[in-house]
Amino acid sequence: MKTVNILLISCCLLFATRAAAQKNAMDTAVRYIKVPAGYLMVLRQGDDVLAQIESLAVKENIPSANFAGMGFVNARFGFFNFETKEYEPKQFDNVELASMRGSIAWKEGKVSIHAHGVVTDREFKAWGGHMLNATVGTGSVEILITVHDKKLERKMEDPPGANVLQLSE
Repeated sequence: MKTVNILLISCCLLFATRAAAQKNAMDTAVRYIKVPAGYLMVLRQGDDVLAQIESLAVKENIPSANFAGMGFVNARFGFFNFETKEYEPKQFDNVELASMRGSIAWKEGKVSIHAHGVVTDREFKAWGGHMLNATVGTGSVEILITVHDKKLERKMEDPPGANVLQLSE
């Protein structure tokens, strides 16, 4: 009985050590590299997609950019209701991110990300919309961030009652 208990404790310690090592490896994993167009980002399970893009924009002082991505996510989309001026959200878990497109700009000194995406399930049904948030599921998400040379801002315009990318300097 004593041997069984020691064996169980040893197994638990081994699994806990491996889990901690995997988490530490993920925390220190390189998430992006510089490429001629801008940056190539690879996110892993549990990473917050929009937060990682925002972090990159701040750290690298990106004036503005567009991005495209794909991978495996748990995503929350929203459909903007112009009457209430709020997003009507819907959650999609364990889906393929077939396509994600977006832009990085600035609003009142802070990064402003505007992203849309399309996800599919195992029956190949597709849904899409404005991305409110997304977390990498099993696997990874690959994103190419194409950097622009001008700093672009978003400003509230009425109509339409939404933040609009400004092209004037």
